[in-house]
Amino acid sequence: MSERLQPGDTAPAFTLPDADGNEVSLADHKGRKVIVYFYPAALTPGCTKQACDFTDNLDVLAAAGYDVIGVSPDKPEKLAKFREKENLKVTLVGDPSKEILEAYGAFGEKKLYGKVVTGVIRSTVVVDEDGKVEHAFYNVKATGHVAKILRDLSIEA
Repeated sequence: MSERLQPGDTAPAFTLPDADGNEVSLADHKGRKVIVYFYPAALTPGCTKQACDFTDNLDVLAAAGYDVIGVSPDKPEKLAKFREKENLKVTLVGDPSKEILEAYGAFGEKKLYGKVVTGVIRSTVVVDEDGKVEHAFYNVKATGHVAKILRDLSIEA
């Protein structure tokens, strides 16, 4: 079971392929705040709702100084289909090895329909300009999560 991150921890560095196969690194965003959210699978109802909510609020988040990166175990080809089908503007990266998901505490045991399974734990980590964890939210709901983040970060939509 991977350790959950706490505020003040250094956010694990990563470089992962985006929907176009280009490498995206957390280090590319130094000097900006980054919302890194982890979701189980592209093209599923809950993950689609969450990605659309982030896309709908991208301008508000960007104006408040936040970049957004969505991470799932999907390969770039599936991420590209997801982006095209749902007209997503959020940066999506794939972590098929699940190494980064584990480093962020977003992969492990969870309850699914009353059963304990191992998989992606829907999570969001807010990283500050210096690469430190500002907030870490685990076991979040897909619906209403972006609105909650806006409230928690005191961002006016």
